[in-house]
Amino acid sequence: MDKVLVIVESPAKAKTINRYLGPDYEVMASMGHVRDLPKSKLGVDVEKNFEPQYVVIPERLKVVAELKKAAEKAGSIILAADPDREGEAICWHLSALLEDANKNIYRVMLHEITKPAVEEAIQHMGKLDQNMFNAQQTRRILDRLVGYLISPLLWKKVGRGLSAGRVQSIALRLICEREKEIKAFVTEEYWSIFAHLAASNPPPFKAALAKIDGKKAKIEDGKSAEAIVGELKGADFILNKVKVQEKKKTPPPPYITSTLQQDAFRLLHFPVKRTMFIAQKLYEGLSIGERGPVGLITYMRTDSVRVSNEAQAWARKYIEQKYSAKHVPAKPHFYKNRSQAQDAHEAIRPTSPDLVPEAVKPYLKREEFSLYQLIWNRFLASQMSAAVVEETAFEITASKYLFTAKGEVLKFAGYLSLYPNRENSEKETLPDAAAGEKLRLAGTGLESKQNFTQPPPRYTEGTLVKELEAKGIGRPSTYAPIITTLQNRVYVVKDQGRFVPTDLGMFVTDFLVQNFPDLMEVKFTAQMEEELDRIGEGGQDWLASLKNYYEKLDKDLKEGMKVESVAGTGIPTKEVCPKCGKPVMLKSGRFGPFKACSGYPECDFKEDMIKKEVTPLEEKCPVCGAQLVQRWGRFGSFIACSDYPKCKYIKKEQTDTGIACPNACGGTILKRKTRRGKFFYGCSHFPKCRFATWDEPLTKPCPTCGKPFLLQKISKKDGTYLHCWDEKCGYRDPAKPEPALKKEKQTKESVPPAAE
Repeated sequence: MDKVLVIVESPAKAKTINRYLGPDYEVMASMGHVRDLPKSKLGVDVEKNFEPQYVVIPERLKVVAELKKAAEKAGSIILAADPDREGEAICWHLSALLEDANKNIYRVMLHEITKPAVEEAIQHMGKLDQNMFNAQQTRRILDRLVGYLISPLLWKKVGRGLSAGRVQSIALRLICEREKEIKAFVTEEYWSIFAHLAASNPPPFKAALAKIDGKKAKIEDGKSAEAIVGELKGADFILNKVKVQEKKKTPPPPYITSTLQQDAFRLLHFPVKRTMFIAQKLYEGLSIGERGPVGLITYMRTDSVRVSNEAQAWARKYIEQKYSAKHVPAKPHFYKNRSQAQDAHEAIRPTSPDLVPEAVKPYLKREEFSLYQLIWNRFLASQMSAAVVEETAFEITASKYLFTAKGEVLKFAGYLSLYPNRENSEKETLPDAAAGEKLRLAGTGLESKQNFTQPPPRYTEGTLVKELEAKGIGRPSTYAPIITTLQNRVYVVKDQGRFVPTDLGMFVTDFLVQNFPDLMEVKFTAQMEEELDRIGEGGQDWLASLKNYYEKLDKDLKEGMKVESVAGTGIPTKEVCPKCGKPVMLKSGRFGPFKACSGYPECDFKEDMIKKEVTPLEEKCPVCGAQLVQRWGRFGSFIACSDYPKCKYIKKEQTDTGIACPNACGGTILKRKTRRGKFFYGCSHFPKCRFATWDEPLTKPCPTCGKPFLLQKISKKDGTYLHCWDEKCGYRDPAKPEPALKKEKQTKESVPPAAE
């Protein structure tokens, strides 16, 4: 009987699924997208109904060749990429490439990677969703049109190396507009007055001045505050009104992508990109001792707060056993989705009650455990009873002045037993007192405090995500690459964790808003996102949306060509040259934007705009123990030691292939990059284990000796072939080598660094 070929995106996901399927299945990874629009040209024929010209991604040529060989031998093919637009596009392109080799192609949707979920999905195989693919294809073509048509205009009119993006430019506009608000903000002084009071029963408490003669208190200067304090010193403080009421605090819904990104940033200080990377690993599966790879959470790209009946049932049972029957609500909580939510997937939750955070902690890295615990606690809390508090409010009169104080007492913790409210500090506890009681000044007595109105804060990654979601801009899965691009282009930099637009970012935004008013409109971009959702649901024609968008783009492009260019002279700034005093200009060069004196070549002042140090990380330097930081160089970001130049450690790029090390040391094989930029494969337990090879490991058992994987060699002389990593075996396929797919870059290195 021919095997069934199952194709997923990553080796880690393939490894987890392979455990759940029997010997009749072969699980392979596509390594993400296999086809895309060409990089060298627009790749969209506008005159032929926006016909896309897809090509196999060069880095995926060998993967596609291997998949085609496997497809020819398989009885059928199951495409199991992620259950979203991008996953559907991966499946659609795989189907187009493999249908000549095998017509029996099916699609399954894996919302969680557990044995029951995989088996259930296999039993209910379906076909590709053309509407969902159309939605992804529309988004891809829109982004290509904007990127490849507006960016050249920016190069011509502003400077080389610049770029525009359909959603990226809107995100930049939000950051720039916030900066303009901050600069235009006029600070005003105001004063607050507090009275420290005591009743006949403890404890003492603090009340704030709220009204003067029945009107809201507004104290503009210190002299006025001092006069009021003087009047109050001789006044009687009478507890005029006491209001006590019981309130319920309902738990928050389980996480969706955007709320997880926000909380991970706020509570764990994870950048959005890091959060999504860790969540992907938790979803695809991590090795949990003897259990092997296990998918710990459901699919992490979702905007739905829906939870399955099965998950609610096990959560309620767990809560009763762990806490009490009182902590389980009489009826399960059901949360309402936002109007824009697609509801294709559940909320982000743990996959099983057996995967208690403390039980899996020994097998997870610290950041993996922290994010998993956050998801676990939020989900369990969402299924727990509401907390009950007794809220007390005092109104206190002192002559013509009215003071107020609020406090609360927790009567029943409910979900707060597991998930304390971290948003607000605990309210003050007020004494047991009755209306009409005369109070006395206690402690520091009367207190006046000077305050100043504050401008709106700059965006952090978390608050930017919140704002984009609130305005319906982009989708949570796109926020991480947007934020990365804005920093890579030096349109924004971070100052104490908050985004500050550079002069370049401000100028580009103003240029785009002036010349592309429709496309830079927040509401228009949000409406486009809604159209993409409707296309995915089959309620909107994708070509009609493209035509409408392109009409506006084409019109604005023609007008933009008439704008005067500053590409030669540079963008003017408010800075002056520290050498000669002439104005400093922003210019673009081979390695990105830089500042230079307008008096060049007489004055040679030049300053790199790239931010040197961005984000401190939780990791420690393996060489000296100092903190690792994310730095920015002319070629992008990299991770290095914060104690540079004393310590010159740079963390090498690496990707886990999910393949166990052949030395049986418990490690896995990582794809790494040498200092000269060449890739090799080595054990994750280096330097204890020194297994290393230049050849790519593939999850195919050796047909001769049965070893669990083969190596793929690509050389100029012998072409591409597979061989066993065990030299004693000597297996090699094909015996007559194929032509090489690409030439190797010649370097002086002959031995992989891990083996040295």
